[in-house]
Amino acid sequence: MAWNCYEVVFRLRTPAHIGRGSVGNVQRTRPYITGRVLWGALTMRLTRDLAGQQRKVAKAQAYRDIGEQVHQQLTYTYFYSATMNGGSYQVAWPWENPSRFRYRFLSSYNSTALSYPQQSAATGMLHEVEFLAPHTIDTGEPVFFVGYIFASGGCTLPWQAACQRLQVGGERGYGWGDLALIRCQPADGDTRLFEQVRFDGRNERPVLQIEAGQPLLAHTLANNIIANGELEPLVGREWRHHPGQQVAHSGVCFVPGSTLDRNSTAPAYFSVERFGIWKPHTTDTNRYV
Repeated sequence: MAWNCYEVVFRLRTPAHIGRGSVGNVQRTRPYITGRVLWGALTMRLTRDLAGQQRKVAKAQAYRDIGEQVHQQLTYTYFYSATMNGGSYQVAWPWENPSRFRYRFLSSYNSTALSYPQQSAATGMLHEVEFLAPHTIDTGEPVFFVGYIFASGGCTLPWQAACQRLQVGGERGYGWGDLALIRCQPADGDTRLFEQVRFDGRNERPVLQIEAGQPLLAHTLANNIIANGELEPLVGREWRHHPGQQVAHSGVCFVPGSTLDRNSTAPAYFSVERFGIWKPHTTDTNRYV
């Protein structure tokens, strides 16, 4: 199967919350858009657009069917915050300078339910939601998200049209996570993704080449690789008989920003699997020459 790669740039128009669990009453956000979140946003938009064309209400089964088609025909990198710099997009890697990234790109929103008879906050209802801001906190610059989408050669999904009306993450009912598509253009085989990763679309799944000492740019299954970084078990709710009924475990992964062993003399290869998760891959290195 052949895969075509597209560079995609979104502008963040409203706050975005990419759930990372809670600490006390604080709901934390990840500093990037994960593949699972992008899959969910594409599935929702494609399903609702199709239902609208048919003048029907989208049924639960339709979301499941379209979601499976997205798995089969599309995959993606994670998307990272960026600002405009001299006509190009400068990605801000959250692991290079975590405190500066947090200062520039993250903020939070506090709210509570009120107890009207007492004219006070309801007990236990105070919560704080972290979010990725649509403008940098220090300079007010617009914030973009940069990443790549891989489409199979026989892809029939109108995903580029769907990208024009995407909403990602949590708190969407309050208008959060609204993305404006700025650019979607093909990337040829000579293009280095994020200016550092080489890719090959001539396999069953897209394959990426990472040099020794370079960071992993997505959650990467920890099997058979040597890397330095934190490990995280990826757990999420998926469909069994009803939406969200099954708790699925995707594996134990190195988190984005972990680095490959610097002592290795050869690059490492990873296939991009469902939800954009990277998996160690054995490939013909001559394809990248």
